[in-house]
Amino acid sequence: MDVLYKIIHNSSLNGMPKWYKAVSLLLFSTIVVLLGVILVLLTVYGSQMNIRFGY
Repeated sequence: MDVLYKIIHNSSLNGMPKWYKAVSLLLFSTIVVLLGVILVLLTVYGSQMNIRFGY
C-alpha cells in the first residue's frame, strides 16, 4: 500500500479528489487485467488461431 501511495503522490493524481483517483486507478486496473486475459488467451489458443495480416 505504501508503494501505491508513493505512486499517487509523485504523479499528476496528487491533489485530485478521491473519487477521481479511484476512477483512474480502476480504469488502469481494468486495462491491465484485460491485457493479461488477452495474453493468456493468445498463449493458450494462439497456435490454433489463423491470423492474417493485410487488406
